[in-house]
Amino acid sequence: MLFHHLDQLLQHYGYGLVGVVLMFESMGLPLPGESLLIGTALYCATTHRLEIGWVVAVAVLGAAMGDNFGYLIGRSLGFRLLARYGKRVGLTDDRLTLGRYLFRRHGGKVVFFGRFIAVLRTFAALLAGANHMPWGSFLFYNAAGAIGWAGGYALAAYWLGKRAAALAGTTGIVIGVIAAIVVACAFVFLKRNERRLTEEALRAARAEEKSPRRSRRSDT
Repeated sequence: MLFHHLDQLLQHYGYGLVGVVLMFESMGLPLPGESLLIGTALYCATTHRLEIGWVVAVAVLGAAMGDNFGYLIGRSLGFRLLARYGKRVGLTDDRLTLGRYLFRRHGGKVVFFGRFIAVLRTFAALLAGANHMPWGSFLFYNAAGAIGWAGGYALAAYWLGKRAAALAGTTGIVIGVIAAIVVACAFVFLKRNERRLTEEALRAARAEEKSPRRSRRSDT
């Protein structure tokens, strides 16, 4: 059913759908960009109605453009206005606290690796702008992250889709089931560790925000 809806959307809007959704997600809107990217790559592998090379190109371009728009919005608004209006798009106080902490500690690495972490992918650009990260550094890490995330996920999903389509008979079904179980276990493991690491970082961020040294520095 979901694949049928995706088929209709891609037939009507083609590559533009992927680019626009990833752009708006990167600007800060909570959209299913990752699911759309993987689904479109599988669609390419099984139907051959779209070219995976163009999907990767528009995905990278859309993600990079959206992040740059998000950076400008965050830099213009600052933390005060993000704290006031960010909840409307899911940017809670906890996520702002976490963003301040991570950017102080890790800077550009947050922009790059944030692509691969759901809680950061949508808001990393806004937080980079609000933290006044130098635009040159942001541009470099943003482009690298967009290429690694969009290109890597799309090509990996495409390759798996092609391999699955090539398998036939009982052996193919067994291998496909085993592969699906392995992928599902890996996904659950990554999501659980992502949640654990996020909670640990958030606890550390709250503790730093409340520390006397941090309070004195904020008052000066």
